[in-house]
Amino acid sequence: MQLIERDVPPRAAWALEQAGVHPLLARLFAARGVRQADELDDSPARLLPPDALSGTREAALLLADALAAGQRLCIVADYDCDGATACATALRGLRMLGARAEQLSYVVPDRAVHGYGLTPPIVELVRARRADVLITVDNGMASHEAVDLAHSMGMKVLITDHHLPVIEADGSVNLPHADVIVNPNQPQCRFPSKALVGVGVMFYVLLALRAVLRERGAFEAASQPRIDSLLDLVALGTIADVGRLDDNNRRLVSLGLKRIRAGRMQPGIAALFAAAGRDPARATSQDFGFSLGPRVNAAGRLAEMGLGIECLATDDPARAETLARQLDAINRERRDLEGGMREQAEMLLEQVMPEGEPPAALALFDPDFHEGVVGIVASRLKDRLHRPTFVFARGQDGLLKGSGRSIPGFHLRDALDLVAKRHPGLLKRFGGHAMAAGCTVAEADFPKFQTALEHIAEAELDASLLQRQLSTDGPLAVHWFTPDTVQALDAAVWGPGFDAPVFCEPVEVINQRLVGERHLKLSLRVQGQVRDGIWFGRTAPLPARAQLAYRVSLDEFQGRQRVQMVVEGAVEA
Repeated sequence: MQLIERDVPPRAAWALEQAGVHPLLARLFAARGVRQADELDDSPARLLPPDALSGTREAALLLADALAAGQRLCIVADYDCDGATACATALRGLRMLGARAEQLSYVVPDRAVHGYGLTPPIVELVRARRADVLITVDNGMASHEAVDLAHSMGMKVLITDHHLPVIEADGSVNLPHADVIVNPNQPQCRFPSKALVGVGVMFYVLLALRAVLRERGAFEAASQPRIDSLLDLVALGTIADVGRLDDNNRRLVSLGLKRIRAGRMQPGIAALFAAAGRDPARATSQDFGFSLGPRVNAAGRLAEMGLGIECLATDDPARAETLARQLDAINRERRDLEGGMREQAEMLLEQVMPEGEPPAALALFDPDFHEGVVGIVASRLKDRLHRPTFVFARGQDGLLKGSGRSIPGFHLRDALDLVAKRHPGLLKRFGGHAMAAGCTVAEADFPKFQTALEHIAEAELDASLLQRQLSTDGPLAVHWFTPDTVQALDAAVWGPGFDAPVFCEPVEVINQRLVGERHLKLSLRVQGQVRDGIWFGRTAPLPARAQLAYRVSLDEFQGRQRVQMVVEGAVEA
């Protein structure tokens, strides 16, 4: 591992501090590209306007006409947290804007039965609901056959998505023939925030629909429905889907957090906080990624994502509480299953890295792997080995369904595209992003895929990219090692592209012991202070002196708060 201290532009840090930003936060924000205090303004007026996102006006007109005609709308969701929050946002928002309950329905693909996204069997389910308009959320960009089938059945199709479109062998972009597509990553869309996730796209469609309905006299500006009341859902989906926190996404998350901390949230969000044992009054973006998001995702992995959607869409607090408890139980089951799969994967690793050095990219399969958690296991292995990693499980159709996670410098979806071009027919389906992607292969073709992926990684990843690098914010001054500092840091919005602070400095290890058999509990001397520390998931002892990269957190016990160092990485001093 290599620890790299972020550069802090002194003028930017000074300007932020002069504008009243906390001195430590001024340094941290400047190191993440913030140059002026107004960039930290998270008022709704600073959000990018809906008309900047291609297709929103056309989508709004389509929906407004459908509502006026009393047509039925059916939402096709995805089975992850982004898809669930996008579906709940669509259901809630359309009801707020005049849709009657009997006009709205939704379907979610069963991961094991239908695979991913809008497929012909899903269109058949939509037809069974007698829908006039099919709306996708967080999927649809590769659904050419399904869109054509929906049209042949007399339905209109609105695709709202954020995934990359299909690129043909000649480099051309192949878009489905939907009536309207809203996706910041489609060609010619000039929306500045390409990192908008599925729930964010649906939020913008609702803003545009409200504007059209206002033009048509449905309500006045002063009495119009408050679409911003859905921002708690937008914040959860954005963080859970690892959306990069550019300025616009950061504002969306910040506005959602403000609503939650003030107690203005959907009953399902409140119930999920309670099930996770977290206090919404002190909500952080980390709660979305590590507490609420996994509980919603667990439904799509092991059960049926309708549980997650119903929890987020209901107005009944008692029902939300019941559903949140169910999601919590499923998540505990998911953790147990994941732990067993990781142990199996560790044994498989011994076969692919006999000399201890992993190949440039990994692809693992075991007949006992569960399709619902392959993505989580791939993420864990990627983190441990710092290699692009795919983990496959056998689907009900006999094909292998793989989920992959990548490292900086290796675009996973583009790598799959290259595999498909070099080996026509090898990939039955594929799609995704730079850092996460999925694909389907025949079991007999798995070794061929394994070799093809490794060859591409060997060509594209040099030694520097294969070495894990951790960006840090340098040492934390003694006078900032306080509960007030931790609370100030927790109040800010952190996430992908705007990473949470990680400090780094030399330490002397006074004492170390294992707790819970999996975590290293530490007593450290830092800048003359004796501090508590913990390294989760670490069992190997540290040397007497080391350079530690760490976060700060509050450890509360019997009403007392103590700051502790949560170690993220180390190199021998």
